[in-house]
Amino acid sequence: MAFGLLIPLGYLLGSVPFGLLVARLARGIDVREHGSGNTGVTNVLRTAGHWPALAVLVLDTGKGVLAVLLARIIDPSPSLEVATALSALVGHNWSVFLRFHGGKGIATGMGAFFALSPLAGLIMMTVGLPFIVIFRYVSLGSMVGAVTAVISTILLAILAPSLPFGVPSLVYIVYPSIAAPLVIFKHRDNIHRLLKGQERKLGESVRVGNPSPGARS
Repeated sequence: MAFGLLIPLGYLLGSVPFGLLVARLARGIDVREHGSGNTGVTNVLRTAGHWPALAVLVLDTGKGVLAVLLARIIDPSPSLEVATALSALVGHNWSVFLRFHGGKGIATGMGAFFALSPLAGLIMMTVGLPFIVIFRYVSLGSMVGAVTAVISTILLAILAPSLPFGVPSLVYIVYPSIAAPLVIFKHRDNIHRLLKGQERKLGESVRVGNPSPGARS
């Protein structure tokens, strides 16, 4: 019963296109027509600016957190929390409101992951964030963080399941094991550009009004 309610609810929650809505309110633009064409934080940053991007980061992260908390409140069980978190991630990446397009899953996926295990989330951020700060490639840091999420969850679940805010159940391993490949899949174009040295760096803006489909990021 709870699965039948929360999985569709998680998907609809994840599908809310905050990137599109905030960019329209802040700049009067359709973010899908500029830069990479997706509705995630990075493209909002490059096309609409820092404050709209910050708002989208908070809202998209909140979608993931809320999905897990709803499951935990309505019928607390690791399997339901994981299923609801994954449905929110899928909704963000393939939104029913955007004809099954969307973002790349970083903010929403991160929010859900932190809600499932704050300690594993902290490890993920500790490893992934320096790649963004040092190399200024959001995509690289995001993918490193996704892989780290899988490793940290497995290690915490097996070696230290009783740690506070850790990974008390092996079921939680399912979330990053599915979410990380989805995140990497959504970044496949970024991988090609990274290998060619053509990936945009953090801080590079996109001129609004002149979409560049060949320069997606």
